[in-house]
Amino acid sequence: MQCNQRFTCLAPALLALALWLAASLAHGGEGPLRLIVPLAPGATADVAARLLGPPIARTLGRPLMVENLPAAAGVPATAQLTRAPADGSVLALVASNHVINPALYKSLPYDPIRDVTPITVVGSFPLVLVAHPSLPVRDAKDLLALARQRPGELNVGSGGNGSILHLAAELLRSQAGGLDIRHIPYKGSAQMVADLLGRQIDFAFLAVTVAEPLVKSGKLRALGMSTPVRSALLPGVAPLAEQGLPGYHYDAWIALVAPAGMRPELVGQLHALSQRLLAQPEVREELARHGVTVIGGTPAQAAAYFKAELEKQGRLVRESGAAMD
Repeated sequence: MQCNQRFTCLAPALLALALWLAASLAHGGEGPLRLIVPLAPGATADVAARLLGPPIARTLGRPLMVENLPAAAGVPATAQLTRAPADGSVLALVASNHVINPALYKSLPYDPIRDVTPITVVGSFPLVLVAHPSLPVRDAKDLLALARQRPGELNVGSGGNGSILHLAAELLRSQAGGLDIRHIPYKGSAQMVADLLGRQIDFAFLAVTVAEPLVKSGKLRALGMSTPVRSALLPGVAPLAEQGLPGYHYDAWIALVAPAGMRPELVGQLHALSQRLLAQPEVREELARHGVTVIGGTPAQAAAYFKAELEKQGRLVRESGAAMD
């Protein structure tokens, strides 16, 4: 049998698994599975939702409805999740902003730890430090040297105050000894990329899947990878940790969560299904195409991961001075 829809086709073994688990997971629900994604279509979390959502929905015996709600850094989307019944009818694929927002906003209508039930951390992906080719730098070492020679002159763009692209640049500034660079925030990354290509700004961090075609076409120059491990999408790009910033490590991530108060047996069943899905070669390969390295793990490990990230990201937000209200 040939499959032409990448995100909805299950391998026979995966379909068998879904059927095998259906009896234990079914709980009488008749409505759709709402899978909330607090990011725009095409974002990495959205890719994961459309890859993992169909088999989860089939196993639950529900039709799938993926809801992209990208407004206000995902706050309204997460608020909807936290108000939903904890019966398996509503899940979400949250991203790094889930733990950034508490430091960015003066108040939130939910607690990012207390009001969600973690299922698993799906995976993480690196960012790439890139510059316009006209900037006289070949790698991150050159960029740091140039910024020190020209304090306050170089502009770094981001997708907005407190975005992962901003915080990656803040970590760069901090670990380089308080580098004097000017942050230019945009309302989203699309216009920022356009201005980077037009040489309105000098450099920026981009998600690896966004950077890859622009680097390979010569429109941008890759200077360094944000993670200590090189990416298979841009294997020739050395980590920043190898270029004079030995402690540098910044990645973005996505995680599967449910509302707080979910029955432990349902949490366990959803977790077991998610791990089996993430172990499937075709799932791992598709995520790898989008730069994602699978993490997986237990709900307890996901909760600990959230708490550690809450502290790390909050510190970066405070150091940057970013605020949304």
